[in-house]
Formats: sequence, structure tokens, C-alpha cells
Amino acid sequence: MNSTPYMIDDSARSRDAEVWFALPPGFLALPLLDLAEAASGPAEGARPGNVLLPLLEGISDPEDRQEILLDFAPVQQMAKAFLESGAIHCSLGLHVDDEGDGGLLLSLFTVTWRATNWAPRNVIATRAAAGNERAERIESLALSCGPASLVQERLTAPSESGLVGRDLIQITAYVPCPDAARVTALTLATAAVGRAQHYCALLRDIAQTVTFDNPLPDVSDED
Repeated sequence: MNSTPYMIDDSARSRDAEVWFALPPGFLALPLLDLAEAASGPAEGARPGNVLLPLLEGISDPEDRQEILLDFAPVQQMAKAFLESGAIHCSLGLHVDDEGDGGLLLSLFTVTWRATNWAPRNVIATRAAAGNERAERIESLALSCGPASLVQERLTAPSESGLVGRDLIQITAYVPCPDAARVTALTLATAAVGRAQHYCALLRDIAQTVTFDNPLPDVSDED
């Protein structure tokens, strides 16, 4: 049986890493700090064309490439808000709409730490989901790392997103940490509201990979 190949981000080997997860193809990690700085002024390394280069290289249609750059521009404005909310990771998702016109679907995936009052982990997961008054869908998840919950809600796009007036689907998986003092919130947001079911399934799969124990082999930097 062939094993699934993964690209390991440098942050996964950081001494400060406390949570690990795997993303399927189609996601590109974004440098939140660089993007936040770019929102306040020019930053050569954070220009959309440079940040998106790994994705753009695989897209030959000039119109598709331009569409991606235009859709990505508001993300630079949102990066500061992500950092202020405690986000430790942000990735841009770009997938082909196989059930529609074959166009590109854009999404944002973020990981955020949230403090919580101590309680059994299953209670924390339930409490995180039950406290959302806008929830359209609530599920309990049994992950390999412990109990969790999944919440789907419909939001109106914030002004900084550049999508004012449009609906967004936001799906969040709340995964209590082993110390039961914090919750890891994995959030997937998209304007493709008609594909909510698919994005829910996608986030479930991502949540199943979450672990609070380092899954990487203990090897030296030279290996």
C-alpha cells in the first residue's frame, strides 16, 4: 500500500509547536505577519504575485490567474484581524468547482487558540458549539486526539473582505486541548455557499488529522 505524501512546513518542527494537522492538496500557507505589514504599506515579499507563486505556476489561463490575484487582495486587509484574533496559521484554499462551471473556488483556512474555563474536554466541545446562536449545523466529532464539535454558520462578509453584501459559509471545528484550558479552533470560510456540504466534509477530514503529540520522527536537521 502506498503512503500518502505530505509536505512538512518548517513550523511543524518548531520547538514552540503545540498542535499539528495536515491539509489536502489545494492549500497554500500564507505569511500572516508579512501580509499584515503589507496592509499598512508596501512589502516586497508579501505582494500577492510572490505569495501565490506556487499556485499561479500551475495555472496557465491568464484570466484565472488574474481572478486569483483580485480575489486575494482583500486577504491582505484581513491578515491583521486574523493576528489580533489569535490566529497561528492561515492558508488559502483554491479548488476546481467540479460540480459547477469548472471555475475556481476560493476559501480561507485558519487555526486559532482560544482560552476556556476548565471542564471535561467533551463538555468544552459541546459548550463551544452550543454558544453559537447563528449555527445552521452542529455536529459532535470523535477525533483520534479526543472529542470535538463542528459548527456551520452563514455570515455576511465583513467590509475588509471586499465581498460586502455577500453571504459566507463558515465552518469551525472546536478541538479542546489536552490541558482543557484552551480550544483549538479550525475554521474554513468560503463565499461558495452552494458547496457548504463539501466544505464541511473537507474540514471534518482536516480535523481528523489534528494531534497534540508531535507526529514527526526525531531526526536531526541534517537528515
